[in-house]
Amino acid sequence: MAGLLPAERPLPPRTIIPVRGLPIVAVVLVGLVAAIATGSPWALMLYHVAGGGLWTGIDLFVGFVVGPILGRLSIPARAEFSARFMPLMAIIMPTLVAMTLASGFQVAIILGNLDPSSPNHTWLLASFIVVGIMATIALGILEPANIAVLFEIRKPQPNGEVIARLMRRFIYTAGITGAMQVATLVIMTRVGSR
Repeated sequence: MAGLLPAERPLPPRTIIPVRGLPIVAVVLVGLVAAIATGSPWALMLYHVAGGGLWTGIDLFVGFVVGPILGRLSIPARAEFSARFMPLMAIIMPTLVAMTLASGFQVAIILGNLDPSSPNHTWLLASFIVVGIMATIALGILEPANIAVLFEIRKPQPNGEVIARLMRRFIYTAGITGAMQVATLVIMTRVGSR
């Protein structure tokens, strides 16, 4: 396994999680809790559509645009990209997932889509399965790979091949979740049109 040469080593992030972004995350989550507590249909729909749109867009962009480009970069270039990209993803994606799922469940309750007699009930169950698989991939593979890259970069002698392997895992699974997001788009537009 090759370590990065000193000149190739990216400037490691000072912290695994970008602390400056946490106040923004806190504001978003407080707003989400307020939307759920008040049961405001507009606020819940705003959180669900905005969170879901950003989650879908980022998954598709990372999986099908950034991934192929990253795969053709040198290992030092991948390490440099990872040192700047991965800390942001560590706070952005969990926040978007929380926004989308929590508000979406509340919207489904308000609209009666969880009622077995609802014409959208079957479609909603299908979306739960798709989202459950995506959440399992995100929490079981994507985020651990993301955090492992950050820990590797912060080591005194980061191993470029380990970083490249973890980044490949991250990009491939982002591509899988991106493809599943297309299924989610089909289901949600079907539910929204009935």
